[in-house]
Amino acid sequence: MNVQQASDAEVGTQLRRAFSAFPTGVVAVGAVGADGAPIGMAVNSFTSISLDPPLVAISVANTSRTWPQFENAASIGLSVLGHAQESVSRQLSAREGDRFAGIDWQADDDGAVHFPGAALWLSCTVHSLLPGGDHTIVLLEVSEVDYFADVEPLVFHHSRYRTIGE
Repeated sequence: MNVQQASDAEVGTQLRRAFSAFPTGVVAVGAVGADGAPIGMAVNSFTSISLDPPLVAISVANTSRTWPQFENAASIGLSVLGHAQESVSRQLSAREGDRFAGIDWQADDDGAVHFPGAALWLSCTVHSLLPGGDHTIVLLEVSEVDYFADVEPLVFHHSRYRTIGE
């Protein structure tokens, strides 16, 4: 498809389908909000950026109603969800309701929220925000790492949750 000759709707549909061909991990983003309640969302746009300084990136839709709640968080937790945590991802992606109802989570002393059963926990602070079209690219500086080598990650591919097979 020639992107320059297609309508915006066609381009969006085609790009979404094309981008789904790239398997990604599923990352839960969590923090304790100003009111003491947990804030969370799921993203599949996560990547490592730098070792020195230790930086990772996520991207969030500019229309997100959740991301602005992270604005004053002292620390943000990233949990690379494990293969058995599809329900956690679905719940954290819900537009309505209590995203944390019945979900096991824990906060560290700085307020980063993590989800037991994940393959990796990162505690981070916001390094910088960069415009990225209809998304904002959030660069996060990693302050703490907890790696769980025995947990296989949850994967999102072709708009479906999957696990890694041998």
